[in-house]
Amino acid sequence: MLDGAPTVLRRTLGGLLSASLVGLFVLPLVALFLYAGAGGLWEAARNVGFRISIEFTLLSSGIAVGLGLLTGVPLGYALARYRFPGRSIVSSIVLLPVAIPHLVVGLALLLLFAPSAPLGRLALSLGLPIFDSIGGVVLVMLYVGASYVVLTSELAFRSVSDGTVEAARSLGATPSEAFLTVSLPSAARGILTGALLMWARGVSEVGGFLILAYAIVPGAGWNGPPTTTASVYIFNLYGTVGLPGTTSAAALLVLVALAIFLGVRLLDRSGFAWARGRWFS
Repeated sequence: MLDGAPTVLRRTLGGLLSASLVGLFVLPLVALFLYAGAGGLWEAARNVGFRISIEFTLLSSGIAVGLGLLTGVPLGYALARYRFPGRSIVSSIVLLPVAIPHLVVGLALLLLFAPSAPLGRLALSLGLPIFDSIGGVVLVMLYVGASYVVLTSELAFRSVSDGTVEAARSLGATPSEAFLTVSLPSAARGILTGALLMWARGVSEVGGFLILAYAIVPGAGWNGPPTTTASVYIFNLYGTVGLPGTTSAAALLVLVALAIFLGVRLLDRSGFAWARGRWFS
């Protein structure tokens, strides 16, 4: 439709459409920070309960992302490189958690891992409680976020040239060595993107926590005081003190997420580029 339009008109229209979406992303956050103010951010940073919830969230999300990488990368590689019976079914199952409402995730996991359920009793006997524990938080984060690791890993491994892998094999590399020195480094950026998306999805989760792990008590994996995830902490603040006391904590959580995103971006530009150079030199 715009093929016959002047180049300036096409670029202007594209710029306006892009800017409108960027504005939608940015303006609500600007309003949040303006309402909170510097003083509110400082007060939120000094709040011991909120700091503990942030520490707990970072700990549990780090464990969840580690487990997601450990399990999701091999599955993404298998989906990208192998053809096996039921592959389309597995691909559909991987996508399913993305579409399931948050509260449904919490209900389903509660039925499976409640203290009175067989798997819940087994977890307790192994010293890994799920209900109202860090295990429950990690489980929810893993369930709602690991799909991103699988999907981005699959796409990344698909982009790796078969010729490069075969060249490594022809030089005497075993399948494992070819995977570790060629396929995995080449797919590193996609895997990193999936890990970051999984982390963001887990930190932003609320519904599953409200049902399975609403109030975290000290136990296996968490020896700190009773707490909640940062998202649940903010949810509770809104219900008790209203908007003024909530915006500061919410804005501070946004700053923490922004710092991590920027850190990963810098790592991608420096550390991973150096690693790729070493692997392929």
